[in-house]
Amino acid sequence: MRDGGRIAAAIDVLTDVLNRHQPVKSAARDWGKRARYAGSKDRAWVSGLVLDALRKKNSIAHAMGSDEPRALILGALAHAWKWDIMKIDSAMDEQHAPSALTLDERERLVMAPDVTAEPWVAGDYPEWLEPMMDRVFGEEKVVEGQAMAVRADVDIRVNTLKVDAEKAGGPMRSADAVESPLLKNAYRIPARDPSQREASLESIPAYSKGWVEVQDAGSQIAAAAANATGGEQVLDYCAGGGGKTLALAAMMGGKGQIHAYDIDGRRLSALIPRLKRSGAHNVQLVHPREPEALEALKAQMDVVFIDAPCTGTGTWRRRPDAKWRLKPNALNKRIEEQRDILGKASEFVKPGGRILYATCSFLQEEDEDRVAEFLSGHEDFTEVNAAEQAIASGLLTEEGAAIVKAGCVNGTSVRLTPRSAGTDGFFFAVLERGN
Repeated sequence: MRDGGRIAAAIDVLTDVLNRHQPVKSAARDWGKRARYAGSKDRAWVSGLVLDALRKKNSIAHAMGSDEPRALILGALAHAWKWDIMKIDSAMDEQHAPSALTLDERERLVMAPDVTAEPWVAGDYPEWLEPMMDRVFGEEKVVEGQAMAVRADVDIRVNTLKVDAEKAGGPMRSADAVESPLLKNAYRIPARDPSQREASLESIPAYSKGWVEVQDAGSQIAAAAANATGGEQVLDYCAGGGGKTLALAAMMGGKGQIHAYDIDGRRLSALIPRLKRSGAHNVQLVHPREPEALEALKAQMDVVFIDAPCTGTGTWRRRPDAKWRLKPNALNKRIEEQRDILGKASEFVKPGGRILYATCSFLQEEDEDRVAEFLSGHEDFTEVNAAEQAIASGLLTEEGAAIVKAGCVNGTSVRLTPRSAGTDGFFFAVLERGN
């Protein structure tokens, strides 16, 4: 496909996303079924442009004077992909391209960004989140939002149950990965050019052998803050797909025991092939249909890891369509779930044990507020310095330790963001139970 046809396809896909409320992946997949002539590079190009238009939806709509799919896609070419007007003009003259640029579109495509735009416009976040962004970031809210509106690197955790970081280095370098600046047993594939296909590890032998797992650096650091050691009993209370379960298993050197539980049994079942590939033998699945197995763990755990369900605001770089689907009632629902989960999960902590509470959200309403509320009703728990716990794991580099310390602004919990740490947005706190 030539660029003009790709631009037309991107407008069609974005129309389905915005008007039919389809996720980008399913809308792009449906287009691909209709466009059998499109190759993998074409599909990556179209999906990439749609995602970048969504990442900067507010600022592009403001610049273009319209939030229609055509305006957003054309604006993304100029403001996200940095195409000049001549390149856009040339593409629009091709066969199968959309209609030629109007005079108003041409003028808007060459205008400089409006420095007087409202914060939620310049920062590309939903307007209703303005007070929450202001609360957590203050004067930095716009630049924090802008850092969440770009493509993310791909972070990779080396599975030390099977291989060390040095041995994994060969296949990682062949995948254009570099050593992680934050973690000792990790690599990073820098974000590709916007028009290129994003990196995929599933096709390389090192992945199929279980040597490596894709896991954001922020998630790896949160797992490190659990500081789980061999011989301990650990409950991963919201195990989901199992990324942190596997990280904990490697951290513990395959010793002790991890009990992986999730209220959704289907998600838990999806962990089984990942466990086999990883070689982790100290993980036991606790299915929600077997409540007696979960009951037997009460007051027995050294560590209870809570990767709480949340709004996912920290993942906006990877899932920009979710940014615009988020509504206030969804936040309120998550807060209720977090409140309930923290209370129930605390029953499994033995005297002297600890909770690691984490979210992939930067909203204080899901983070510090939930911790403070829990502590106010559970006097036998106290909050300890989560940065020190992460550093004590020995998994962080010097730079990683410095960034985590800097993210510990209140002396206890840690917040990481794309701007401050180069990770997804993550929050974690460590709560210890008295003896």
